[in-house]
Amino acid sequence: MGIGRSRIIENKQALDANQFTTARTNGKNSKQDDVDRSDLKLDAFDETKLLNFYSAAGINFQNIASNDALITSKINTLTNEGWELAFTLSGVESDAGGPDGKGIYITRLIFIKKKLS
Repeated sequence: MGIGRSRIIENKQALDANQFTTARTNGKNSKQDDVDRSDLKLDAFDETKLLNFYSAAGINFQNIASNDALITSKINTLTNEGWELAFTLSGVESDAGGPDGKGIYITRLIFIKKKLS
């Protein structure tokens, strides 16, 4: 029914995975309790709103075309800044059936920027 929160999220802050990685010994002992999940949260990211594909009348093709234009604009901007699309990943947590009525659909575009030597 047009309810959703589709977004383009762009990370603007670097994290060092090594700060949040611990080593296990003999398969059981871990220092994961020393890692605070709240420290993993980024404060700096850009968020671009997208339109929902569905409305009360069904699929809204104008919204799909608008989203395509927004995503193309974002990709063109990134490539003009020297970023290169390296990977495209998709994932789905679909409706569990019955009264669930919920699902998460995600596409990740992973860009890399080659360092100048």
